Amino acid sequence: MSTSGSPLALPALFSYGLFGLPLAMLALPIYIYVAPFYTQRSSLGLAQIGAVLLAARIAAAFIDPALGAWIARGPRSYASCIALALPLLLLGFGALFHPPLLPAGATLAWFLASLLLVYAAYGLASIAHQSWGAALSQALAQRSRVTAVREGCGLVGVILAAGLTSVLGYEGLSLAFAVCLLACGAVLLRYAPRPPQRLASLTTSASSWRVPFRQRAFRYLFAVLLINGVAAAIPATLFLFFASDYLRLGHSAGLFLIVYFCAAAASMPLWAGLARRYGEARAWSASMLAAALVFVWAYGLGAGAAWGFGAICLLSGLALGADLALPSALLAGLIGAAGHAGRHEAAYFGWWNWGVQMSLALAAGIALPLLAWLGYVPGQGGGLPALSAAYALLPCVLKVAAALLLWRAPLQHIYKETRLHESQDR
Repeated sequence: MSTSGSPLALPALFSYGLFGLPLAMLALPIYIYVAPFYTQRSSLGLAQIGAVLLAARIAAAFIDPALGAWIARGPRSYASCIALALPLLLLGFGALFHPPLLPAGATLAWFLASLLLVYAAYGLASIAHQSWGAALSQALAQRSRVTAVREGCGLVGVILAAGLTSVLGYEGLSLAFAVCLLACGAVLLRYAPRPPQRLASLTTSASSWRVPFRQRAFRYLFAVLLINGVAAAIPATLFLFFASDYLRLGHSAGLFLIVYFCAAAASMPLWAGLARRYGEARAWSASMLAAALVFVWAYGLGAGAAWGFGAICLLSGLALGADLALPSALLAGLIGAAGHAGRHEAAYFGWWNWGVQMSLALAAGIALPLLAWLGYVPGQGGGLPALSAAYALLPCVLKVAAALLLWRAPLQHIYKETRLHESQDR
């Protein structure tokens, strides 16, 4: 594994990062579309859907650390784990978005079971893929390039998913997802650069799952991940409801998503450059504050405010680029600074994905039932002030709290140590 040296060639980076495209094509529907999908195509109520999402995401949150520990302990490669996940991803996506006609109770069980399958397969694939990238290099510039390419490909997948769903519906999205998953998986497994041989003798301990939380810096970073994750997950969960019922712009929802994610893709080189100059932690903190300053204006919008909401999507999308490009690079640097590179990446990313899933669980499990209690019923016009406050104000408060915590976290030493090692190598 490189600590400095010549950068990974662009074809090598893309052969690794391209697999982020189908993973993101799966992530967008299960984070944004699945609640409206089951609201429209089943007899399930909003509170029931929120309860299933909460249960499934909590279960997934506990599955992910176990998967991370399983990957870290065994001699299996990251490539073999991804190969195992591919058929499970196909089966889970098909079951989730093509449910049979069933009574309400059976539909609820089908929804929960298919979600659990999707989350387990997605967790296995994403933990292995992220760990693979973290093991490729510890150089500051290279680890941000690896992450930026992977997340940039992921943004292409998100944009594809949003566009295809708007034009072709869920049937077209399912076919495109299957083709992209198999094609990008084949490129990854055949052409992507392999990290150095993992030190199996040092990863067989049954207590390897505890290793990340022994690091004070990781505990801080994990808390930031949870708070910022909830801040991001609440508007993602409520986006289609806000666009359709509050703004009356449901027909343009796909376009707003495309603007948002295109802006994020365009901003990633900027954030990677700021991270190289000031460190990932400082750049990420600045992006959170910028996102809050922009997104709070969504609360003042009225019905039909297409240009105003489009501007907010554009500007907050620019801040999103940091959320995508920097956290995993920061975690990779933390792993290297702790001396765990090449050994415990999967344990760290298992807990990292636990935090992501818990953030999503809290957002769906709290926001949806709370809105139902406050009188919001999708498509019927009641409870719109509560919907607006939950969508626009609560995430901004959480973003500011996460930014302040990250600023105080003991993480800047990672940037300084990496700079010192690179200057010594030169």
